[in-house]
Amino acid sequence: MPHLRKDPRPPRYDSAAALKQLSAVDPKLGKLIQRAGPFTLRISSTQSPFEALVESIVYQQLHGKAAATIHRRLLESCSPTLPPNAIAATHAIGLPHPSPQQILDCPNEQLRAAGLSANKALALRDLAAKTIDGTVPTLTQIRRMSDEAIIEHLIQVRGIGRWTVEMLLIFRLGRPNVLPTSDYGVRKGFSLTFGKLKPTDKVTPADLAKPADMEKRAERWKPWRSVASWYLWRACDLAAGKAMVLPGAKD
Repeated sequence: MPHLRKDPRPPRYDSAAALKQLSAVDPKLGKLIQRAGPFTLRISSTQSPFEALVESIVYQQLHGKAAATIHRRLLESCSPTLPPNAIAATHAIGLPHPSPQQILDCPNEQLRAAGLSANKALALRDLAAKTIDGTVPTLTQIRRMSDEAIIEHLIQVRGIGRWTVEMLLIFRLGRPNVLPTSDYGVRKGFSLTFGKLKPTDKVTPADLAKPADMEKRAERWKPWRSVASWYLWRACDLAAGKAMVLPGAKD
């Protein structure tokens, strides 16, 4: 689950209707919903796909604080005209985001100085190029596209896999019917809820639900699989006895 930026809001779909339908069609899921409590997912949809994917690439395989520092340094390095006091003042409200052309023009040394690996720098450049050539749609365009069409377009970008796009669909675009079957937390939550996995068990790969089994059961969850997925993440948190933990990037 990605780091949420400014102006988070509830998704526009009817979550109350979703919870009612999911509980009716799957009583076991209904029990999890009752235990976990209100659906508090929030999305931030003001970013363009380019901006959201820049952040996703930066955050991949990193802890949140380290990734946030690198992301901030990247934005600062692309805002050289701002005086230091102005840059500091923008931290709370969001720094100006570089354009795709700015990323392409950015020297490798500048990207590396921000803390980006060579592979991430290449991924950002490919994202920028594919945004300019239209492979990566604009925010207006992407809102009119189906989930699978969005996935098909965005996985053409270096370093962007299906999981990253699924997180964008759920947490940026507020799409209601996404089931990220490759996500560790969703697989573990499914196994805790519907399988034999116990909260005290040491989890091995064999304990995790298989995507085909998840897809089969999730047929009954349509068109609210994003909501069900959110509660499967919550199942992991309940098992660990802690507050909601956002999953980390894995593509």
